[in-house]
This record gives sequence, C-alpha cells and structure tokens, in this order.
Amino acid sequence: MKRVDEEGPDALVQMSEPVNRFPDFVRHAVQRLKTPCPSMGKVNIAQTLARAGLHLGSTTVGRIVKEPPRPPAKKEPAPAGEPKIVANDPGHVYHIDLTAVPIGSGFWTPLSFALAQCWPFCWWLAVVVDHFSRRVLDIALFDGKPACRTVCRFLGRSFSRRGKPRYIICDRDSIFDCDAFRRWVKRSIKPPRYGALGKHGSIAVVERFFRTFKSEFTRRITVPLRRRDFRQEVVRYIDWFNEHRPHTTLGGRTPNEVYFGRKPANRRPRVEPRRCWPRRSKCARPQTLVAGQPGDRFALDVFFLNGQQHLPVVTVRRAA
Repeated sequence: MKRVDEEGPDALVQMSEPVNRFPDFVRHAVQRLKTPCPSMGKVNIAQTLARAGLHLGSTTVGRIVKEPPRPPAKKEPAPAGEPKIVANDPGHVYHIDLTAVPIGSGFWTPLSFALAQCWPFCWWLAVVVDHFSRRVLDIALFDGKPACRTVCRFLGRSFSRRGKPRYIICDRDSIFDCDAFRRWVKRSIKPPRYGALGKHGSIAVVERFFRTFKSEFTRRITVPLRRRDFRQEVVRYIDWFNEHRPHTTLGGRTPNEVYFGRKPANRRPRVEPRRCWPRRSKCARPQTLVAGQPGDRFALDVFFLNGQQHLPVVTVRRAA
C-alpha cells in the first residue's frame, strides 16, 4: 500500500493513459500561439491550427488556454416586406458600408464637445464585401464622410474591376437612402436592398467585418496621419484577412479559398499527436485523414506578415 501513491513512469501502480488525451507538447503549442496572438479566441485558434494540419476542438483549446502554463515536453434575417436574398455563388450579392476610423485617442475630448469626424481626427473607410465568400473586394479612403456621388464613383470602379453583382445591400444612411443613389444603382443593376431599421443583424456581414477590422487591426496599431501610409496598412490587413484568416461561417475556410474555389487548407491530411489514437477514428471537425503515423511530434511555427504582430501566419511541420 505504501507504493500506491508513487507517481511517474516507474510507479508500481499506474492508470492507463486515455486514448483521447493529447500530449503535453500540444498544450504547449496552443499556449505558445495564444501568447503572441492574445486577441485570437478559442474557435479562431482551433480553425487556424486545423488549416495548419492540427485538428483540435474549440472546447479543447478553451480548456488548454485556461490551464496554467506547463514546461514544453446565424443566418441573416431578410428586410421586412421583401423576399429573402440568398447568395448562391461569389459575385451574386455585394455589401457596401462606411465606417469612421479614429486617429489617436478618438473623437471625444475632456471638454463638452466632440471633435469633428474628419481628418486629422479620423479617416472614413468604404468597403465592398462579397456575401458568399466574405471576401473584401475593394476599399476607398476619404478625409471626411463622402457624398453620394463619390460613393457611386467608387462603386463604378469596383464593378468594372470585379464585375456587377445581382444585388447590393446597404444600410439606411443618408448617403445610400436617397434618390440619387437608388437611380444610379438601378441603372447598373437591380434597386438596392436596405437593412431593416433598428433590427439587429440586418446587415450583419459587413458590420461583422468592421468589428473584426477594428478589434484586430486599428486598435492594435497607431493609425497614421498620412493617407498613403494608412492605405498601405489597410491593404496589408485586407490581404491577410482574405488569404489567411479562417472564418467560422465558412467552416474554417478563408475568403480567398471560397471565392476562388480552392481546396481548404483544413481539409489536408492532419498531424495526429496521440500515439494510441486509432487512425480511423474521428477527429475534431473537419474530418481528415492522418498524415504519417499517430504519435508524431511536430513544431509550431508562427511568423508575422510584413513583421506586423497583428498579422500572424501559423504553420505546423513534423519534427525530425
């Protein structure tokens, strides 16, 4: 009985290792990825690792992230009164919207008035997003809130480069909810479709992009005062967003993979670090085959696009 409390590989009494238990180096890899990328949630981490070849469930990632570090060893509702629009393929439905990006600490001051929403206090950004693939197709940068005619010219250039969609969706801002904009869109395609006033989720696709854009990008950098510098930063983020960032709505795929019809990276054969895991057993979604042998060790490589800490690119390679 004195030997029952022994621990370690030489213990006389040992419990069999559960077949679904991940080795400690998997925990180290997840925690190591969370350190340089603290804004990544458990679903984003799971999808990013799946694209690199390591399939973990989001609940598993969440549990590992909460552990103390160990040493290494919904559908969008349709506008009221109109039939629902369903995007069937890339280029079918576009979203357009604008947002103000503060420069410095924002618009408000300690005084009893707010700063003007124009340069040098903020930039105005217009984006066109493809509904089916969530790919950002075009952007435009303005010193102040643009007029309707300026937005129409931006849309015209976007249509000439990317092709005309069947529908375009926007909100009820005065720029879009006017006769001039409706006439221009009607001449090019069908009349614009508007999100429902005061209804959450009516233009969820583009609003979700703006939330990601600000939380992962503009709030983590110093927004430049020069238009050319800020545009370069935005283009870098959009390129990373379209090519490397997995999306939950797309099943862990990236916008470019859906838009161009490429095979998703998370569908490639995966690394299986659990030595006793049966090859035919299911893994965390999406289900893929095992590359190599169960129990293989791997190295996690994280590099940052253009040296920007907010643009991580993760790869997994089998250790020698």
